[in-house]
Formats: sequence, structure tokens, C-alpha cells
Amino acid sequence: MGGHDSKVRILQVEDNPLDAELVLTELDDDGLEYEVMLVDDEPAFTAALDSFEPNIVLSDLSMPSFSGERALQILRERSAEIPFIFISATLGEEAAIVALRNGATDYILKQNTARLASAVRRALREAEEQRARARAELELIRAQRFESLALLAGGLSHDLRNLLQPLLLAGDTLEDYADDPRLARLGALVRDCGRRGLEMVSSMLSFARGARRAEQVRLGALLEALKLLMQGSVPRSIEMNVDIFDADVSFEGNHTELQQCLLNLCLNAIQAMPDGGHLKVETAQANLPEDFFVEGEQPAPGRYLRLSVVDTGAGMTPEVLQRLFEPFFTTKELGTGLGLLSCKRIVASHGGLMRVRSKPGEGTQFHLYLPLNPEEGVDAEPLVMESSLQGEAERVLVVVEEAVQLSLLADTLDAYGYQAGASQSGTAALQWIEAHGVPDLVVMDADMNLFTGVRTLAALLDHGYTGAVLLLARPDKPLNLDELPQLDHLYVLEKPIQSKALLRKVREALETSGSA
Repeated sequence: MGGHDSKVRILQVEDNPLDAELVLTELDDDGLEYEVMLVDDEPAFTAALDSFEPNIVLSDLSMPSFSGERALQILRERSAEIPFIFISATLGEEAAIVALRNGATDYILKQNTARLASAVRRALREAEEQRARARAELELIRAQRFESLALLAGGLSHDLRNLLQPLLLAGDTLEDYADDPRLARLGALVRDCGRRGLEMVSSMLSFARGARRAEQVRLGALLEALKLLMQGSVPRSIEMNVDIFDADVSFEGNHTELQQCLLNLCLNAIQAMPDGGHLKVETAQANLPEDFFVEGEQPAPGRYLRLSVVDTGAGMTPEVLQRLFEPFFTTKELGTGLGLLSCKRIVASHGGLMRVRSKPGEGTQFHLYLPLNPEEGVDAEPLVMESSLQGEAERVLVVVEEAVQLSLLADTLDAYGYQAGASQSGTAALQWIEAHGVPDLVVMDADMNLFTGVRTLAALLDHGYTGAVLLLARPDKPLNLDELPQLDHLYVLEKPIQSKALLRKVREALETSGSA
């Protein structure tokens, strides 16, 4: 029924102690467990609403210095949820209707209190149901808002990628001027800024859209994404440190759910340090013995990854710690009480467990333990021997709608010895072929709007093009090969495009298709 413990807190407004005792006798006979505070004037009633935090108010209608109508008015100005029951010897039918219209829950006549206990229980039950409905409606609104944000994130990420992509290409181009160290440094700066921006876009999109239930989660990638997402949320008064004991440790799980869990814990820690402090995200490997597990947990001793979020904030009392994972329990004014419960369920779904350590004035530590199998790890990437990236005057037609990206791609190919043609649409590409002949390779954005990639490929085939095609594709928008025209030599390069990756793929396409 809410409140500090299992007893119902009753605020009784009555100036006659005998009548007050008779009312409570009815509740005693029913077996209702309660604690009561008796008041008979407005100052005491107002103070009790703040200090006693009643679950229900039982009020007489008229008293020498106070009235039930005034008590009801004060309560409804503060809360629409707390039940209010009139208990009066003089309440007529007309007055009862007015009382209910003004927000009273029920009314009982003093000469007939037999139904008082059932009325109190019903009022408390309906109040709890009303609170549950309000919480459910709030969560539905929040879920719908997040769904809208996910859709917006998809569209914005596409636009941001198009804006940031040229920074990578421009940076690579500037770095090629090695004889001028200032240009080379500028190129490295531009490229790194572009790459960092694209990583942030990808992290936000992944978090907004969610991820597959099972995937290989790499510890380094998980915590780098966390740092990117936390960048704008850590105030200057808080120092945040992330310690990764081995970035290459990997395990089966859900990257997005774990990211959400760590974000919740970090944001909670920041809110617990309004005057500043230290926030640490620490990682370690732990061997858990059988006696580490407590009642209600399935003992599974072995090797675990420990993720710890540690703050130097206000800490929590034993009473708060005891209720920490109760649904809808929260110490925040605008909190839902679902964040930590969600974290616990996410960790449990990974076969893991949580531990919390906290004391008032000593900060809080959340430790997440995720199981590691002995065979889990990261395979070293095979060493790839690069052949020369230099072209031999092969003709490459680049079809990209975005003008800056198109220019940089064409300039990069020109700088490495190719004859690059540039077209901003499928129509322009056909016009280029009619004017210059069939190219050795077509490099094309798979995600064009005005004249789609599929239609452009079909038109190229109709114009006699039989060579290789290199499609530039978004990783979050996989190509449906069944929708594409039949091609003998089709290659795909994921965005964001880097110069060296583009040049390697161009050489591969030309050499394997026999166009070189």
C-alpha cells in the first residue's frame, strides 16, 4: 500500500477523542494494521501531511476551529491520490453529493460505522490501482518518446554521416602532402575529428535502435562507446576515469543493453555528486568461488568479468539499499524507479549478477559480474599484405549525390593515377557514359534518393556496362542482393569511407574482374 512500512498511516481529523476511538475500534475489529495521527486544527493538519505522509485521511465534517471541507480542500491542493473519507453524524444526502463532487472518496455516518473498514480497504486499493495506472501511462509515454527518438536518430545519423564523411577523405588527402608537415598535421587533425564524430553518431544510433540479443561484445568497444556517450553529461566538477584492463576481452552478450546499464549507473553516480567528486569505471577479471553466491542466486563458480561503477557521492542508507531494486522505488523527484531494476535484469539475462556497496558519506560502488568462458577472446587479425595502391590510368566513374563527398572521392582517385569521372545522379552517369564511353569501374553510393542505386545499376546494364561495380553502403542498412540486377563483379565497401580502404577495394575490383 506504499509508505515506509506495511502499516497503513491514517491521518484522523477529529476534535472528540471518544468518537476518534470508536472509529479506530472498527478498524481493530477488522484486523487492519495501522498507525494513526490525530489532529483537530488546520496548522496541525498541514504539518501532518508533510511529516506523517498519510496513506488515507478520515475526517469529521465540522469542528469548532476547523472543518472537514477545509481539510479536503487543503489535501486536494496537494494530492489527488490520497483517499479522503468523511465520518460525520450530520452529513445529509445533499451534503454528501457535494463532498464527493469536491473530491471526497467516500462518507460514513457515525451512527453506522459497520462498513468503515471495508470502505478504507477499498479506498486504499483503488488509490494504489490509480497510482499503478499513472505509472504505466507514464512509462508508455516514455517508451513512445524513445521510439520516436530512435526514428529521429536514424534519419539524423544518415545526414550527419554525409556531413562528416568528407572530413575523413579530406584528412587523408592532406596527409598525402608529406613534404609539408603543416598540411600533414592538419590532415591528421581533420581526419581524426571526422572519425570521432562518426563514432559518436554510430554509438548514438546503436543505443537508440537497440541490438541483437546475442553478439560478441568487445570490452574495449563497449567502454569506448560509453565514454563517447558520457562526454556531454559529465560536469567539470566531476573527474571521470575509465580503466580497461584488456580491451580485447570479448564475451557473448548484448552491446546495447550493457551500454544502457552502464549509462544508467554513471548518470545515477553523477546525480549523487552535486558538489563534484570522482567517477570511476573499473574493469577486472575475477574468479568467483561457490560461497560468493547468495540465497536466490544459482551458484556458478568460475571466471567472470567485473565491471565496476564507483562514485564518491552521498552514499545510501541501509534502508534505501534494502529497497533499491523494488519496482518504482526511487529517491529522485522525477525518477521512475525502474533504472536499477532494468540493470539487474540485463545483467541477469547475461547469466551475471550485481553487488552494491554503499554507506552515507562514503560513496557507492556497483559491481557487475559477467561470466567468461575459457575459450572466449579476440583472435588477432591476420596480417594483410597490401599491393600497390597506384592506378594505371583506368577510368573510374564515381556516382554520389553529395557534392563534397563526390569531389573528394574523385580527387583521391585522380591523385593515385586513375581517370575519375564524377556524376551526382544516375541520369548524369548515363550522360557521362554516352560522352566518354564505358568505364573500367563504377563506384556508386548505394543509398541515393533521386535516382536509386538499384535503378542506376539497371540503367547502366541497359547501356552495355558489364564491368565491376563497387557499392558504398551504410552498415546499418544492409543491401538486399535479391533486389539488385544480376552482376558478375559486385563489391561492397562500408561507410564511412577512408582513402586507403577505398583504394585497396578499387584495386581488388579491377584486378579480379579483369579490367586492370
